[in-house]
Parts: sequence; C-alpha cells; structure tokens
Amino acid sequence: MGLVPFYLVAAIAVGTALGLVIKKNPIHGALFLVVNLASIAVLYQSLGAEFLAWAQVIVYAGAIMVLFVFAIMVLIPGKEETGPDPRRRTRLVAMPLGAALFLLLLGFLITGPAPPAPAGGTAATTTGLERLATILFTDYLLPFEMTSILLLAAMVGVLLLARRGTT
Repeated sequence: MGLVPFYLVAAIAVGTALGLVIKKNPIHGALFLVVNLASIAVLYQSLGAEFLAWAQVIVYAGAIMVLFVFAIMVLIPGKEETGPDPRRRTRLVAMPLGAALFLLLLGFLITGPAPPAPAGGTAATTTGLERLATILFTDYLLPFEMTSILLLAAMVGVLLLARRGTT
C-alpha cells in the first residue's frame, strides 16, 4: 500500500474514532465504530495479515456490532426525528468520500497484498496462521484478553443504563 492510500485509510480510522467518542447518539456512535473497525481491517490487509483482516470484518465489524446495535435499539428508546435534516450537508460530503474509499479498497484488492517479509529463522517453517496463534497467545495475550473484557464491560454498562432508565 502506498503512502497516500495508507494516510487516507488512517485518516478515516482516526476520524471515525473521534466521531465515535464525540457523538451523543448511540446508533451513530455504533455506525462510526463499524467504519472504524472496517478501516482497521483494511490496514491489516495492507500488512499482509489476511486472516486478521477477515477476522476483524467477520467477528468485530459483523457479529459484535450487530450485537451492540441490537442492544442499543432494544434497551435505549429513541425519539422520533421530525423536521428538516440538520446533517444534510454532511451527508452530501459522505457520499463522495464513501465512493472514494470503495474505489481505494477495490484498487487494493486488484493489486494484492504487500510482498511477504524475507524468511529467516524458525518462523520460515511455520504457516502464517501458526505464527499468528503463537504471537497472539504469547506476546499479545494481555491486550487480546483486555479487549474481550472491555467489550463485556460495555455490554454490562448498556444493561445497567437501560435498567436505570426504566425504573
């Protein structure tokens, strides 16, 4: 991946992370999180970590976000929006940016991933998935488990907030 596509995807990741934190509407925040997780998957793909990229899309941007959106929609009652759309200009800008991201992703899929790193040491005899498992469950075990605890805490927080709002 060249520098321009990398900076574009990185800017999308940072922008959507900021949008997630700044937005007060939980549905909008969840949608920002979906885009953020997808942009992180693009960065994984550009590094040649296809398994991580697809796991990111399937597990996080797919299953976990469906669960979050379901919990938000069921547990936090929304109010009906009426009147003129206050975000009309933002939506008009989002369309070309979304199209540009789609074309960038399509271009990356056509050109393929980055060439693999030169082989050396014992890692050359193992497959990519074996190396991923070894690294994930040795060096990165703590961040991996902390992510699962953070997701669990977020779900418990949503349930507590919903219960407090109904009593």
